[in-house]
Amino acid sequence: MLGNAAPINSRPVPPESDRPETGSRARIQPTPTASAWTAAGAATASARLGDAPQLVVDLAAVRALRKQAADRLLDREREQPGLSAADREQRGRAVVTQVVAEWADVTARQRGVSTTAAEDAAHVEAVWNWLFRSGPLEPYLADSDVENILVNGHTEVWVDYASKPRERVPALTGSDEELRELLREMARRHGGGERTLSTSSPTLALRLPDGSRLQAVAEVTPGTYVTIRRHRVRDVRLDDLIELGTVDRVLAEFLGALVRGKKNVIICGTQGVGKTSLLRAMSHEIPADERVATFETELELFLHELGHLRQVVPFEAREGNGERDATGRSAGEITIGDLIPSALRMSLSRMIVGEVRSSEIVPMLRVMTNGEGGSMCTLHVREPHMIWDRIAELCLEYGAHMTDKLAYRLGANAVNYVIFVRLVDETHRGGRRHRFVSHVMQMAGLGEHGRPTTNVVFGPTPDDPRAHFRTTPTDLEDLELAGLQPRLLTEGAQWGPLRLLHRVVS
Repeated sequence: MLGNAAPINSRPVPPESDRPETGSRARIQPTPTASAWTAAGAATASARLGDAPQLVVDLAAVRALRKQAADRLLDREREQPGLSAADREQRGRAVVTQVVAEWADVTARQRGVSTTAAEDAAHVEAVWNWLFRSGPLEPYLADSDVENILVNGHTEVWVDYASKPRERVPALTGSDEELRELLREMARRHGGGERTLSTSSPTLALRLPDGSRLQAVAEVTPGTYVTIRRHRVRDVRLDDLIELGTVDRVLAEFLGALVRGKKNVIICGTQGVGKTSLLRAMSHEIPADERVATFETELELFLHELGHLRQVVPFEAREGNGERDATGRSAGEITIGDLIPSALRMSLSRMIVGEVRSSEIVPMLRVMTNGEGGSMCTLHVREPHMIWDRIAELCLEYGAHMTDKLAYRLGANAVNYVIFVRLVDETHRGGRRHRFVSHVMQMAGLGEHGRPTTNVVFGPTPDDPRAHFRTTPTDLEDLELAGLQPRLLTEGAQWGPLRLLHRVVS
């Protein structure tokens, strides 16, 4: 394919043997697969991408059609203002359909042959997505098998799938400026008016309606670079994670008891291993009447929307939008660390930080130390033995008065348990991604040289990288009162088979 065309195809459902090992419970709610619309080349009538037949949309035509449709919608908005979002979208669909029908008549006369119904529908969908959704990104956001979307300048786009290797796909837009236009429009819709992408603001972080997280960079890079990380499951419980292979029955019961027993927990792992999904699942074990606060840079836990907790106060940090002061803070910026002191006066039983990234770890650890217990957060770290050094590094960002020794003591007093989640990615070998809990460690006080020490309650074995029971926790009585049946710990692991293509060294 050449020039300004974008192929449209319905991504084929992979055969049963190639599908990811997922559960089928109603609470797991991935968005249903939609047509994959991507941009690549010429205004020809058909083409092929891999083995899938394609319908092609003309990107130049889409640009012109969306401008016409937008102008007509603006005129109608002036004539009849105040419509609800649903009514605006319904009107938009009608206007877009009309505009494309007019384009099809002109195109048919120019070609000497009529456009097909499928071609017209493809252009309607393309234009409507630009006006009301996420433009050419929308089909990927609607594909339940997509995990990450990576854009390296407008000409290079990659997609990570759950069930197959990373795949390069055609370009989304015809130019870098058009890509930035798309991002600015998404920021206008989803950024709360505080976020944009410009010369003065070269980075953009957004939470998309489906919970995906978008990070874009421009001006300081050769082109516009975008990463979108998707949450393929949103409302998930520990039972669901058993089906997904993240935990087994024994581990699920133990983690549930940690939450019900009000233990302070940090969930660790690298990027994209499923820390947030595990945190969501564990939150279902919080009693429904407790008053809980969540703190996030971009809302993605959605505990205030899922409905299993009656009282949730969701705090979202705010990016600055002006010059930086002497401390390096941008005007208007509000961090998670700024929000925690105010939350302490709101009669909360627990605080949950979606992801600890910087100095906010200090007020978080203080909440864990001084509160009723039961607070949780996630933390990026590569290996289990690095956790305490990572905590110390973040604590040192808090101020000059903080030391390693003080950070270690603060962490040892605050944290009861650390959970480590591991990802084994075998898609490059023709396999799949395996996510599972590999370690559950109980805090055991300060040890040699003032460093925190831990007991490995669950850990990997020489033959299995997943977590198996190893050591009885010292607070077993507390967990028993929270509903844990101690006999489960000694009955043996209940993991299903782990179909790895190569052995993982624990």
